[in-house]
Amino acid sequence: MAEDPDLSAAADEEIVRACALKWRELAPHVPWGDTFEGFTPAGRTVLFERGYLWDDAPRGDIRVEVTVYQAHAYEQGVRQTRLIARDPQ
Repeated sequence: MAEDPDLSAAADEEIVRACALKWRELAPHVPWGDTFEGFTPAGRTVLFERGYLWDDAPRGDIRVEVTVYQAHAYEQGVRQTRLIARDPQ
């Protein structure tokens, strides 16, 4: 099945926001996640799921996951994943 371009655009925007904080700001709160309602660029109501997890080991890189989906269709949602590298000390 082809990806929904509107959901993809919303996920692209949200992953940028989700990665805006630096490692030092996020590390005290990992693991953490939430789900909230928002709108796609085309104006559809969707759910945004955001999670921050340790990628390999605690205090290492932080894996950021964003999933955007319509409430009735999680399986057709779009997921973006990025890493925030651990700050050198």
